[in-house]
Amino acid sequence: MRILLVDDHLLFRKGLTRLLDVQSDFHVVGEAPDGLVALERVRELRPDLVLMDISMPNCDGLEATRRIKAQMPEVKVVMLTVSDDEHDLVAAVKYGADGYLLKDIQPEDLFQQLRRVEEGEAPLSRGMTGKLFSQLALRSRPVAEPAAAKVLSERECEVLALVVEGFTNRRIGDELGITRNTVKNHLRSIYAKLGVDNRTQAAAQAVRSGLVYLPERFD
Repeated sequence: MRILLVDDHLLFRKGLTRLLDVQSDFHVVGEAPDGLVALERVRELRPDLVLMDISMPNCDGLEATRRIKAQMPEVKVVMLTVSDDEHDLVAAVKYGADGYLLKDIQPEDLFQQLRRVEEGEAPLSRGMTGKLFSQLALRSRPVAEPAAAKVLSERECEVLALVVEGFTNRRIGDELGITRNTVKNHLRSIYAKLGVDNRTQAAAQAVRSGLVYLPERFD
C-alpha cells in the first residue's frame, strides 16, 4: 500500500514513516505539512492511501479531504488526529473520509486498521463509533417505517444493517452465511444505489434517511 503522510509535525511524520516502512506491505511515498501541499502531492504521486491530520496551517485536513475526494475519489483518506470531537468526525465522514483514527493508537493496531482499508472497510478508533451514531441520531429525521426495501434488495438491507452495527466484512459474511467477496459485491451495489463512496457514508446515509434504525446501544 502506497501511503502519503500529511501532518504539520515533522518529527511525527518521520517517526511514523519509519514504523510504516518496516512493514513489508506498506510504503510511504511522500509527506506533506499541510492540506494544500497534500493536494499537490496526491496529484503527483497518486498514493493508495492518505493519512491525514486535521489541525494544520494554510488548509486543514477536513478541507483537504473534501478537495482530494472531489477530484480523486479513488484515493483512500483516513484521518489520523488527536481530535476526538464528534463534529470533526461527522465532518470527516461528510467530506468522504474512509476512516477516522486517533493518534493514541498502538502501532500494531494502526497497521491492522490500515490493512482493513484494503478490504474495503472503514477503520474507526475505539469509542468513535458511538459518537458518530449519536451525532447521526441527532440529525436523523423520524420515519414510520424504513424505506430501504424500495431501494435495496432484501439481502442488501441485511448487509447495510450490519454495516451500521459496525460489523467487518468477515463478520457480515459469517452472520449471513456468505463469502467476503459476496459481501463486497453487495456493498458495491449498495454504494451505487445510495450514491455514496464508502461504508461510513453508507451507514450515515442509512441512519439519516431512516433506511436502518440505530442499534439500542447507540440510542
